Amino acid sequence: MRKRLLSILALLCLLPSLLVGCAKTDDLTQQDELMNDLTNFYGSSEKAPAQLTAFALPYMDGATLDPITCSDGVQQTLTALLYEGLFELDASFSPKPLLCEGYSYDSASFTYTITLKSNAAFSDGSSVTAKDVVATLRRAATSDRYRARLAAMSSVTAINEHTVFLRLTAGNASFVSRLDIPIVKSGTESQTAPVGSGPYVFNAADDGTAYLSTAAWWQSKHLPVSRINLFSCKNNDAVAYAFHTHDIQMLTCDLTGTDSVNLSGNGNYTDADTTVMEYVGINTASKLFAAPELRSALNQGIDRSGIVSAYLLGHGTTTQFPLSPVSSLYPADLEQPYSSDAFESAMAAAGFCSGTSRQATMIVNSENSFKVSIAKKIAENLSAYDLKVTVKVLSWEEYQRTLQSGGYDLFLGEVKLNADWDLSPLLAAGGALNYSRYSDENMNLLLLELLSSDGDTQRADAMRALCQYLQQQSPILPVCFKTNSVLLQTGAVSNDITPTASNPFYQFFNWTINLKK
Repeated sequence: MRKRLLSILALLCLLPSLLVGCAKTDDLTQQDELMNDLTNFYGSSEKAPAQLTAFALPYMDGATLDPITCSDGVQQTLTALLYEGLFELDASFSPKPLLCEGYSYDSASFTYTITLKSNAAFSDGSSVTAKDVVATLRRAATSDRYRARLAAMSSVTAINEHTVFLRLTAGNASFVSRLDIPIVKSGTESQTAPVGSGPYVFNAADDGTAYLSTAAWWQSKHLPVSRINLFSCKNNDAVAYAFHTHDIQMLTCDLTGTDSVNLSGNGNYTDADTTVMEYVGINTASKLFAAPELRSALNQGIDRSGIVSAYLLGHGTTTQFPLSPVSSLYPADLEQPYSSDAFESAMAAAGFCSGTSRQATMIVNSENSFKVSIAKKIAENLSAYDLKVTVKVLSWEEYQRTLQSGGYDLFLGEVKLNADWDLSPLLAAGGALNYSRYSDENMNLLLLELLSSDGDTQRADAMRALCQYLQQQSPILPVCFKTNSVLLQTGAVSNDITPTASNPFYQFFNWTINLKK
């Protein structure tokens, strides 16, 4: 759904601190009313659709548009119109073949054989070949952006012009969910805009820098505009100002991120679900939290809906499990409704309603005011009975050191998961993000079962079993998955758009852009 953007989005930077004050009354209804009043006030006058002379996007002049090495933010957003992957992820994070025709997986040898579409072509008219795919994936495996995602890929080779052979270090029947990586024509990597297979090409000419639609686009689908102007910006502040002055009509951002921009102007935003999860980590190695009964009780004590509404301003989706609720694998029927009575009963069963206080500390990094506010509200939620949680705000460097040393009771964390929902880094013995060294043989087996499961039914059963066990053990307490926002000037696009986590221009051919005829 498109939603009205506040006329002065700079207020977003003030609201978290204002709402912390409201939270002390423990009345989230007041916070909801405040947000509704602001939204209604600033969104009360809907303008008629703008008649644009051009559609423009921000561009960091001189910076590479190589999708493997370009910087996050503006440049990465632009690459979605130039490049395509072997697969694309839909709104529910399901992989759909794009440049590939199909694939087979051998569970015995941990190998994939991927067949490319015979008509897939680059914008220069040349065919997309296995050589191009191999070159791109090998570069991606050493890049900052994709290194962790492709860490399990031990080798990738071309069998022939249209067949790619990929070997993993361990079994994963859903690894193709990680292969939406944009493919670049081999040999063009050093160009400012390497050759891709997307619907537009980069063009720098006397009449300005722009994207031009290409008749060679192999999908041959209608595009809403033949030219997209690129407006040069030096930094994020310049991007925000360009949106305010209507020099650009669209931008994407995390409105509650550490580097969130201050915006002003009228417009609409559409949120896209992401795999970025906010969660509470528990030091299971400490004596206080060694028993799963207490951890499981705490899982029932977090008011997730109130937190997303008040402290993320609605830019998130609540979750009780470490996978997005928009995924078809999400076991919604296992959710436990938030209830103060249920929380009290669970804490009593765990022996934490005796009237004897026991202290715990939750750490959070100081760089993001939204996170600090969330941590304080969760601490308040969890301190209703014997357990009393205080929040310690640390610099990012100190926060990281404390996690690595295990010198914490609880922490508020954020992690970007892969779309195959491999939770091994968080929950498996020896996992890179398993800071408390949590180890459980049953958990390890369930994690392996999920990765080895092939087919929708088998995977759904495996995920359900894992989530049921997580409810009992609760080594982490998922809170929500964040959303990214696609901002459009009022009336620039007259129909609803459907951005995804990896592609703000998902199904761009369905957009209706209001240009003067």
